Amino acid sequence: MQNRFAVALIVLCFACSKPPAAPQRLPLSQLPSVDPQAILAHTKVLSSDEFEGRGPGTKGEELTVSYLVDQFKKLGLKPGNSDGTYVQKVPLVGITPTAAPLVLEKGGRKLTLKWKDDVVAWTKHVADSASINKSDLVFVGYGIVAPEYKWDDYKGVDVKGKTLVMLVNDPAVPDDPQAFGGKAMTYYGRWTYKYEIGAKMGAAAVLIVHETEPAGYPFEVVQAKTTEQFDLVTPGKNMGRVNIEGWITLDRAKELMTLAGQDFDALKKQAATRDFKPVPLGITASMTIKNALRTIDSQNVVAKLDGSDPALKDEYVVYTAHWDHLGIGPEQNGDRIYNGAKDNAIGVAGLLELARAYTKVMPTPKRSILFLSVTAEEQGLLGSQYYSVTPIYPLRKTLADINMDGLNVHGKTKDLTLIGLGASDLDDYAKAAAAEQGRVIRPDPETEKGFYYRSDHFNFAKQGVPALDPDEGTDFVGKPEGYGKQVRDDYTEHDYHKPSDVIKPDWDLSGAVEDLQVFLAVGYRVAQAEKYPEWKPGNEFRAVREQSLKNGV
Repeated sequence: MQNRFAVALIVLCFACSKPPAAPQRLPLSQLPSVDPQAILAHTKVLSSDEFEGRGPGTKGEELTVSYLVDQFKKLGLKPGNSDGTYVQKVPLVGITPTAAPLVLEKGGRKLTLKWKDDVVAWTKHVADSASINKSDLVFVGYGIVAPEYKWDDYKGVDVKGKTLVMLVNDPAVPDDPQAFGGKAMTYYGRWTYKYEIGAKMGAAAVLIVHETEPAGYPFEVVQAKTTEQFDLVTPGKNMGRVNIEGWITLDRAKELMTLAGQDFDALKKQAATRDFKPVPLGITASMTIKNALRTIDSQNVVAKLDGSDPALKDEYVVYTAHWDHLGIGPEQNGDRIYNGAKDNAIGVAGLLELARAYTKVMPTPKRSILFLSVTAEEQGLLGSQYYSVTPIYPLRKTLADINMDGLNVHGKTKDLTLIGLGASDLDDYAKAAAAEQGRVIRPDPETEKGFYYRSDHFNFAKQGVPALDPDEGTDFVGKPEGYGKQVRDDYTEHDYHKPSDVIKPDWDLSGAVEDLQVFLAVGYRVAQAEKYPEWKPGNEFRAVREQSLKNGV
C-alpha cells in the first residue's frame, strides 16, 4: 500500500509543472468585489421573453451566444478557442417525437397509456421512427448491475428484445444501510444509467416508474421531454441505444402491475434485496414513435484570461455555467416561454461577473482561467460532455472545474452547501474561503437525489478533473429554521423547468454575492497553488485522474 502511494506521488510530481516557490494567498477581503446589480442586469437580459427560453438551435441561442461573446469582448478577455474564436461548435441532432399511445395487453385485456399524460417516451435513434411490437414486459427492480455492492438485478436472465420496467433511484437495502452510499444516490440511481444498462442488456425499451420524491421533481418536468430533444451527433446514429426510452406515472405503473396479477408495493419491497430476480409480467407492449429530425451546430462559449507565469500559463482553472434552458414548450397558465431565470440565467450572470472580477484581480493569476458557458445541459449535459471528450486544452493540465448551476436568490446564509462534500481538495479551498466570511460548509441535504451527477461538472469529474459543485446554503440569516428547505421545495414544485422560472420581486442577491466571492477565492488560489488539487482517497474519480496524469492524456 505504501509503495502504491509513493508511486502515485511520483506520478503527480512528474505530471505537474514545476511549482512556484510559494503560493500567493490573498485574503478574500483583498479580492475584487462582486456587483449584485450587474448579476441582476445580466439575468434580466438572458431570461427575457426576447431570448425565448434559450433553446439550442433557436433564435434564443443566437441571441444568447451573441450577448456572451459581446460581454467577454467588452471585458478584454481573449477568445477561449485555439482557433481564435469565442465559440466551440457542438454538433447536435434535434429530435422532435410524436407518439401513439403505449398499448399493454394480457390475454384479452388491454391497458392504454396516453402519451404525455400517462407515459412520456422518446427514441434517441437518429431515424424517422422507432417502435416496439408486442414486446414482453419484465420488471427488473432497479435495473442495476453493481459488482462492488454484490448486486445484480438481472441474474443472468435474457432480456434481449424485451421492455424493461424499472424503479427510479437506487435501492435502500434493509440489511445493508451503507449499500449504494446509504442515503446518497450513486450513479446507478440516475435515469441515464438505467437507459444505458438497458441498452447493454439488449432490451428493446426501458420504462422508468416516476415517483416525485426519489426522482427529485414532479412528473410535469418529465413532460417537457415531449418537445424537441437533442443529442450529440455520433457515427452510429445512436442505434446502439434501446428503441424507446421513457417514464410512466406511478398510478399507471400500479395499474400495469395489477393487470399482471402483481402488487406494486410488494414488488418494490422485493426489489430492495440482493435476492431479487427479474419478474416476467406476462404483458406485451406496443408503441410507435415518429421523429422529425434536424442537425445543428450549437455552441459552447469560451473566453480566457491568460496566466502570468510563463511556466504555468498552459495550465487551467475552468469555471462553467450552462447558458441553455428549455426554449418554447408546452403552455402552462397561458405561457409557453420557459425563461429559466434561476436555471440558469443567473448562473451565467455569475460567470460573467466572476470574469469581470478576474480582470481586476492583482496580482494576475499565474495559471490561465477559462470561462466556459456550455450548451444543452438540459438535454443531458451535452455541451460539457462534448468539451470533456474534445477539450480545447488538455484535461491533464486542467486543475479544477467550478460549476454554477443556479445561485442563491433569497439572501445571506450562515453556510454554503457543497454537493458531494468530501470529494476533493477543492472542498478544503471552499471551506477556508467561507470561514473568512464567518460561514461554514455543509453537505448536500438531499443526497438521495444524486445532484452530483446532474450538472456539467460531472463530465469533468468523469474524465478525472477535480470538480466543485456548490449550491446555496440552507441556514438563512434572519429567517426561521427550515426556511431554506421551504424555498427549495417551493421552487422545485412551482418553478423548476416551468415558464414561471422568472425573476421574482423578492429576490435578494446578497447571498449570491458572498457565494461568488468564495468561488472567486477558490479558483484564484488554485491558480496560484504549489500543487494540483487531488481527489480524496477512495473517491470514484481518483483512479481516473491518476491514470490521466500518468499517461499524459
